[in-house]
Amino acid sequence: MASPEIRSYSDDDNNKVAEHVSDASLERASTTRTKRQPPELVRDLSPEERQRLEKALVRKIDFRLLPMIILMYIMNYLDRNNIAAARLAGLQDPLSKGGLDLTSTQYLTALSILFVGYLLMQIPSNLFLNKIGKPALYLPTVMIVWGIISAATAGAQSYGGLIAIRFFLGFVEAAYFPGCLFFLSSWYTRSELGFRTALLYSGSLLSGAFSGLISAGITNGLDGAKGLRAWRWLFIIEGVITIFIAFLAYFALPNFPRTTSWLTENERQLAIWRLDEDIGEDDWVDSKQQTFFHGMKLAFQDIKMWILMVLLFGFVASGTVTNLFPTVVATLGYSDVISLLLTVPPYVLAVITSFCNAWHADRTGERYFHITIPLYFAVIAYIIAATTTSVGPRYFAIMLMPAGVYTGYVVALGWISNTLPRPPAKRAAALAAINAVSNCSSIYASYMYPEGAGPRYIVAMAVNCIMAFMAICMATLLRFILVRLNKKLDRGEPVEGAITVGDAIPGEASRRGFRFVL
Repeated sequence: MASPEIRSYSDDDNNKVAEHVSDASLERASTTRTKRQPPELVRDLSPEERQRLEKALVRKIDFRLLPMIILMYIMNYLDRNNIAAARLAGLQDPLSKGGLDLTSTQYLTALSILFVGYLLMQIPSNLFLNKIGKPALYLPTVMIVWGIISAATAGAQSYGGLIAIRFFLGFVEAAYFPGCLFFLSSWYTRSELGFRTALLYSGSLLSGAFSGLISAGITNGLDGAKGLRAWRWLFIIEGVITIFIAFLAYFALPNFPRTTSWLTENERQLAIWRLDEDIGEDDWVDSKQQTFFHGMKLAFQDIKMWILMVLLFGFVASGTVTNLFPTVVATLGYSDVISLLLTVPPYVLAVITSFCNAWHADRTGERYFHITIPLYFAVIAYIIAATTTSVGPRYFAIMLMPAGVYTGYVVALGWISNTLPRPPAKRAAALAAINAVSNCSSIYASYMYPEGAGPRYIVAMAVNCIMAFMAICMATLLRFILVRLNKKLDRGEPVEGAITVGDAIPGEASRRGFRFVL
């Protein structure tokens, strides 16, 4: 059932389009239309002044927000996936050689258990962040905790200890990425969000490149230093760096537009109004208006969220090869250090293609083809990898894998907030739920890459290929639904009940020309 606020908007819409409307209804509709006026400081601006001030405001937001959250996400992804590099740095070696004497199955379980904790915490964390409205306090604090846990991995002395540490690492890290997606959507309009999401996700891609370089340097230079194997140094160094960056984040990150001190009053009103204007409904106002369960209920009632969930699941499932990327690259037959260095170029390519694709998606306002076309390249890459053992074609396929998946993935992440924009509690719940379920694949995916399945990893590549195709199908289905809803909005019809009650669009947003982004 829709919320009272959504019902009232839909009633106004029905009053507007009905042929016979009472005088009282007309008066109520007129009152609604006049409610949504720009604040005085914004209303008094000329179009040229508005454009100039808004451009300066976006630059200021970019400068204060993006560099730090990208740096934080680099460490988030690095701390989560450095166990793949640790495998080549002696983690599985016998106890007598400084390793943990892990079997292949035990190592894969240690890889997977992180995502159990990762899934459990995402929705509660995002709803809590939306409730308190203090990301500048919450996100750095979470980062300090996961940095401590990551560094503590160096002290693991057994398989059981490693499993416990990995579980809690995932539990704490879960707060960051969906929290950042919600954070970005609280500052940027729909036309700006795709490229900023790509910039955020570049942190994970850059961490993939940095991980290879850092791991190669540590493996080559610190193995045995102070009596510690290279894999232990890997966790210590990266954990300490994480904690240091987290302390800097306290001074750099803003909160939400209404709760950030470094905006002038003009900038604050403009920052709030441009988000209101973009959707036709106000965004985050204060903690009193944010309820945990109401937002979750609205999200779960909306069929678009479920389609997006399957779409993003397909993306992440097809990209699970990156969880064991050094292992896959090692099948080319080079030394451990060379293999780590060879993991860098595919991620660099993915960063470039992701930026270009997201920038063009925002510039054109198109989403579907920017999401699906890269996936066809991923399908080709997995087919090549499964069918040949030649070094040249295999490395060509390896180059395409991260780019084929993540080039469209960053646009799909922005499509979530474009499609489920308001209220903020619903958006927060949807972002967390979609990200949580989409990462379920990481629990089982590592078991598709046992050492005996190399070098072609036929089962893994086949599953990745199927998941990429499933993502294409879900994107196509969602586009058909959004086209249908836009046609109803064009005719002035309320969309509540068109697919499910969760589709209700506020009447004011509809009157202002709100349409779903395709």
